[in-house]
Amino acid sequence: MNPSKNLRQSRILQIIKQNNIETQEELVTALKNFNMDVTQATVSRDIKELGILKVATGHGKQKYVPMSQSGEGASGRFMTIFNEAVISIESTYSFVIIKTLPGMAQAAAASLDSMHLEQIIGSIAGDDTIFAATRSEQDAIHLKAILLSISNIHSNQDI
Repeated sequence: MNPSKNLRQSRILQIIKQNNIETQEELVTALKNFNMDVTQATVSRDIKELGILKVATGHGKQKYVPMSQSGEGASGRFMTIFNEAVISIESTYSFVIIKTLPGMAQAAAASLDSMHLEQIIGSIAGDDTIFAATRSEQDAIHLKAILLSISNIHSNQDI
């Protein structure tokens, strides 16, 4: 990682730990206060690389937090396995259905378990599919949003 990228990503972590940052645009503005002129696209890539999540703060608001602060962290190895194995994520009622490459569901499910996501009350994996059960449809929608935010795929449906 080049020094400027390393410094920028360190500043991003510092900013989101010290402030309630709700949008990438707010983060771009905050970085400008550190004399860092970056685009929203750069910030978006940094957010993904750093494993930063957007979590609800109440009253319909959200903020960015590091995965470790949100309680939703996972080791780098598990995140790599999850990202490389998963090909789609959908939710229905109180379930999230995660499709993987053939033979990868067990490994992806182990990665999912390592994240300790409070929305998941149980999961089961077959050869290429993981069913994750949640307490409510709202939890399933939130879980899907979290998983999409940390994965390399995009949903076909609105979250």
